[in-house]
Amino acid sequence: MTQHAEERNPGLLDNPLALRTIVLGTLIVLLAMGTRATIGLFVQPVGLDRGWEREVFSMAFALQNLVWGFGAIGAGMMADRFGSGRTIALCVAFYAVGLLGTRFSSTELEFYLSAGVLIGLGQAGTTFAVILPVIARTVPLSSRSTAMGIASAGGSLGQFLVVPTGQLLIDSLDWTGAYLVLSMVLAATLPLVWFLRGKPGESAGPQQSMFSAIGQALKHPTFHFLFWGYFVCGFHTAFITLHLPAFVVDNGLNASTGAFAIGLIGLFNVFGSFMAGKLGGTHSKKNLLAGLYALRAVGLTWILAMPTSPWVVYVFAGWMGVFWLGTVPLTLGLIGQIYGLRFAATLSGMVFLGHQLGSFTGVWLGGRVQAVTGSYDLVWWLGILLSLMAAALCLPVRETPINAQQLAKVA
Repeated sequence: MTQHAEERNPGLLDNPLALRTIVLGTLIVLLAMGTRATIGLFVQPVGLDRGWEREVFSMAFALQNLVWGFGAIGAGMMADRFGSGRTIALCVAFYAVGLLGTRFSSTELEFYLSAGVLIGLGQAGTTFAVILPVIARTVPLSSRSTAMGIASAGGSLGQFLVVPTGQLLIDSLDWTGAYLVLSMVLAATLPLVWFLRGKPGESAGPQQSMFSAIGQALKHPTFHFLFWGYFVCGFHTAFITLHLPAFVVDNGLNASTGAFAIGLIGLFNVFGSFMAGKLGGTHSKKNLLAGLYALRAVGLTWILAMPTSPWVVYVFAGWMGVFWLGTVPLTLGLIGQIYGLRFAATLSGMVFLGHQLGSFTGVWLGGRVQAVTGSYDLVWWLGILLSLMAAALCLPVRETPINAQQLAKVA
């Protein structure tokens, strides 16, 4: 089907299947990403109860991000080969059991296995790398980027809604009760997976094997530009999610300021992610990505240069929120646009590994630098430099479909 033919398809409001897929996929992403964003709230109560230092949480969160990254490749391959429904259901179960295991962890090893490995595996199939390709295959081309922006915004809305809820649960039920409730909420999404089942048909891309598509992408320079740009995104988001609440307390502010700032990031990114997806449907995705990464450097410079106060933290949170997860619909949109949708989940999982390697680095380095120097300043400076590097990596990206690029070379 040609692009013009697809554009004559009904819009989202006239397509019940597309609307249902967007709503349910967004809800799962909302709960998965929102629950993930609560981890910083548990550092103090769990640490006091178990006698663990901050580095234990840094390592667990770093391990979680690494497992999430490698797991996203496996989840993407499973979704493309056996269907998205089975994949998402399995990962929801991993996520719920991981939260339950975290509640009952009494040793650091048990904490690493539950909060690190099991939750990481759960996130692999309940977040962007699997859910967004499912949505992309369901909606018409003219609405695809917008739909992916809506799902990405759902992750941010989850951060805004679930983080304050998580703090309320900790205050009223203690951290142990909070983990039990979050586990039950995740498990309750299992019936929704029935409506997200299915796998891509052969018409979703060129007639080639999965490993041929992987090899084709790995030989293409653009794939590597996107991979390392996503590394920077992961570095920023994971470092800030875990360490901003501690940074705020270290600078003399109360813990609620940090929790509100994390929620504020999510609120502002509801707008940011939606607009990134919307603009990605009509403007160059690579140029939008470059601008997004460059503007992150402004926010990082602000928090580093200004004296720490609640309003400085809130301005930082709002600014970073606008550019927080806007990278997701743009990066994964480029994957589908350049390499096709047949193995989009697999290739999205592969490029998402870059994001999670960055997350691992940001989380671990943040904890290590703070432990050695007593300050996060070095990591903030590194984040600024990485922002500019990511912006530069976006510029040589070639946005035309890979088969069209090959034909152009032959011509």
